[in-house]
Amino acid sequence: MNKDTPIAMPPDIAEENARRLAKINAPYHPLTGDSNDPARVPYEFNGTRYHLPRSMTESRQLAKVAGQRDFNMLRFKYDFEYWAAACVRITDKITGADVPFILNRPQRRLARVLERMREAEEPLRVIMLKARQWGGSTLVQVYFAWIQIVHRTNWNSLICAHVKDTAATIRGMYSKLLSRYPEEYWEEECKAEFKPFERMTNTRVIPGRECKVTICSSENQEATRGMDCAMAHLSEVAFWKDSTQHNPADLLRSVVSGIARKPLSAIVMESTANGVGNFFHREWMRAGRPGESDKTRFFVPWHEIDIYSEKVADPAKLWEELDNYERSLWTEQGCTLEAVRWYHERRKEFPDHCSMMAEFPSTPDEAFATTSHNVFGHDEVERLRRDCYPAPLRGDMTGGPSHRNPHAEEPACFTQSNSGDMQVWHKPRRGGEYMVTVDIGGRTTWSDFSVIAVIDLHTDSRAAGADSRPEVVAQWRGHTDHDVLGWKAAGIARYYNMALLVVESNMWESNSEGHRTFILQSLHRHYPNIYRRGSGLPGFHTNVSTKPALIANLLATVRDAGYIEHDHQACDEMLAYEQLPDGTYGARRGCHDDVLMTRAIALYLYQERTGARRYRVNLEELEECGRGW
Repeated sequence: MNKDTPIAMPPDIAEENARRLAKINAPYHPLTGDSNDPARVPYEFNGTRYHLPRSMTESRQLAKVAGQRDFNMLRFKYDFEYWAAACVRITDKITGADVPFILNRPQRRLARVLERMREAEEPLRVIMLKARQWGGSTLVQVYFAWIQIVHRTNWNSLICAHVKDTAATIRGMYSKLLSRYPEEYWEEECKAEFKPFERMTNTRVIPGRECKVTICSSENQEATRGMDCAMAHLSEVAFWKDSTQHNPADLLRSVVSGIARKPLSAIVMESTANGVGNFFHREWMRAGRPGESDKTRFFVPWHEIDIYSEKVADPAKLWEELDNYERSLWTEQGCTLEAVRWYHERRKEFPDHCSMMAEFPSTPDEAFATTSHNVFGHDEVERLRRDCYPAPLRGDMTGGPSHRNPHAEEPACFTQSNSGDMQVWHKPRRGGEYMVTVDIGGRTTWSDFSVIAVIDLHTDSRAAGADSRPEVVAQWRGHTDHDVLGWKAAGIARYYNMALLVVESNMWESNSEGHRTFILQSLHRHYPNIYRRGSGLPGFHTNVSTKPALIANLLATVRDAGYIEHDHQACDEMLAYEQLPDGTYGARRGCHDDVLMTRAIALYLYQERTGARRYRVNLEELEECGRGW
């Protein structure tokens, strides 16, 4: 259906709404067990009918239980939702009163995700994209407490947030849990409370259980090194500092390296969204690709949170007031009319719909697409991503002329290796025409990456009527000395049918490390098909004149689905690419644009050659640039 075509109101909307409301409002009794949970089975004890986890009914210990207390204590081990309701008290956000911790709908769904992992004896690994006001952090911390109080002794945990105060608030919730824990169910000789541990200001221990709980912030990464912990609650990861001194990937590595992959070990990474391209967004995207991450994704849309609803007296009148997006909340998202009305009214408080979606997302894409400074459209990049998949081949180039032997006569070849920095989606085709573009980075692991991209120009596909769009077929990405990089690029170009080699030469022309144009001139002597711009110099020069044209052309190409991408990293870099306040372009802080620039240069020159360029500009008018074909 066209997005502008009005969505007709379903004739049975009142009946369907009643069914949806009945499902949402179905009775939930954690003390006797949720009868709507298919993982539970009925069981009679002392004249009361319970719905217990199937694993508990299969336990041999159940038949030996005589009294109610023993029954409850055994049930605590199998039934997290019951333990939470019977032993945990929290502060109600609306009334401020202390109330039993009765899990709401999103919390029950998250608990069941964790329980499936626990019962399968798998490590608990979750990445959670949070909405506000449903208690995701509370659920995670209470679940960790359940493991430490009921299941394990000497089972240490870490709480790491973007700032230390947030981590302290999360642990404060745990302190309250201990202070109100029912005495009849506390079996340790010591009181249920936190005690200081070895004069460490950030670490507390539960006497008797000997479980330590440590807090830290992303601003103090050294505090996590050498820690002995089995569980980590990583909070508001999207807001962790990302700089040379504070790197989220390094912090995560220092945390998880000490957590063994064994049952009841846990890593839960959670955050509200903070735009795209940052570390949390990249981890979320990685977790969505089969086989790339150990974490299960978990997202709660706004309409699963019960407080977001308003009564509806006249469904037909409401339907008339809605636009197509709001009507799709009913038809596609399965919302109740009460939730749709709440959304319709709340939306009036925001200057535009994007702001509303950022605060109250219906999908993960809406949660992440929050910045107005993005250069590339989110939907267009995600459409490009549909052709992305892990490269079937990984390795590196061997043989051929090199910095050690410029006159070698043996051909360059691709050698497979799991540790190689080159990904290959498609090997060279006989008769295929290719372009190889190079973006030069640094030599050290904390510097920008160097990238060598191979583009199949598909010039032989146009006559055959096949898909003739340029296609990324291989890529090398890593760190190495610049002279080695140059020869590696030439080797890859030789392998791909003597491809046109285009080097983005800014660094080599301005940095003494490149000895001005020495490396380029050396390459040109030993590799004949190298790009030269109008001034006669080898290499493509990106500057304040050429870069806007490169990006505008890439933007139009992505919008028009004008090329085929296979690397997720390219899409991630596009989503993190911004127009800065001074009008220039660049990657968001902590992100890269090395892969993106190889595409921008290749597609610009390809379309200049074919005359099909989507963004027309006279290259001859641009400083230091020329056609060079």
